[in-house]
Amino acid sequence: MAAAMLLAAAATACGWSGSGGHAGARPAGSVTTGTGRRPPALPTSFPTSLKDLKKWEKAYRDGGWRNWDRSTWLRRAADFVNPIIDGLWSDKRMKAAGQGGKGVSTGIDADRGWTDPAPAPVRARPVATPYHDSAPGVGKLFFDGPEGSMACSATVVQDPAHPGRSDLVWTAGHCVHAGESGGWYRNVAFVPSYDDKGLDTAALKGAPRDVLAPYGVWWADGASTSDEWIASGSPSGGGGSAYDFAVLHVTPEEGTGGRSLEETVGAAVPVWFDAPPVTRIGAVGAWGYPVAAPFDGQRMYACVGRPGRLSVAADAPAEYRIGCTMTGGSSGGGWFTTRPDGKRALVSNTSIGPATNTWLAGPRLGAEAEKMLDGMSRKFS
Repeated sequence: MAAAMLLAAAATACGWSGSGGHAGARPAGSVTTGTGRRPPALPTSFPTSLKDLKKWEKAYRDGGWRNWDRSTWLRRAADFVNPIIDGLWSDKRMKAAGQGGKGVSTGIDADRGWTDPAPAPVRARPVATPYHDSAPGVGKLFFDGPEGSMACSATVVQDPAHPGRSDLVWTAGHCVHAGESGGWYRNVAFVPSYDDKGLDTAALKGAPRDVLAPYGVWWADGASTSDEWIASGSPSGGGGSAYDFAVLHVTPEEGTGGRSLEETVGAAVPVWFDAPPVTRIGAVGAWGYPVAAPFDGQRMYACVGRPGRLSVAADAPAEYRIGCTMTGGSSGGGWFTTRPDGKRALVSNTSIGPATNTWLAGPRLGAEAEKMLDGMSRKFS
């Protein structure tokens, strides 16, 4: 297929901001602290003792998280570490996380012959406010990478080990890990019902942090993505997109009186693993916070349609694809449908789209995705 493709981290996925994000956002190898000194080096492996963890956290808090030297960038599945930095995600910093320029591939690998004709564009529609009523559990994900402060979308999902008390969040793999060319992103935090009243950039000027984060900021203290994404995920060309999913376990930056994320926001959706294939599933809807023009990154949008098939590579499963004009920042946003029991369930997440912003595609969630969620659930049991 000759369509121009790219991961949402590039065009229809995550957005990033090198200006207006954190101070000193520079390419790897030229990072400095606010004092002009190079930040301390982070350890090259996961801390294995309390002493190691204290040393790791001190280096991290002293500015080491800004050091993106690829030789020390933690990338293994078990290496995720994400200490809370109180107040780092200020209202100004959250609003500034946005879209940046990325390269675009001019084609993708030959598929299995399963790809359906590209769908007609479907105009993204604003989600009704307040979001906590119309799209409960949907929110915005923030994180830092070599290019600066980035934004994706994410969804609170049910935890099989903690019914009614979930602290799990579903998003795209590329929103937490750089794939084959890098490692885990840093300062990963989730804001449910971000900008709950749907105010635009102008109306948000001078607004306090609790307007953008009505249910607080929740930091990831655990993260998991697929082995395929870590091994083959790429920022363009669709590499790894069929396995581009991730789950986070989160903890509040400030106290919630012992309430879980699900109890705090009042919702968590089930993940429907092995949902019907593209040819038999009904209408699905993609929700997210698009950042790139003509959107401003502050408000939530959605597209609904019957999906077709997109087969990116000969050895990869077919993905769901719908017409949609959402842009960068919508990546990781949940795709929902109605199960036979009448309940809404998550069946995919936004992964890739073309530079023309006419459609979105996301992976069909099967056994590996279920194993990933169950593993995170058991880890925090």
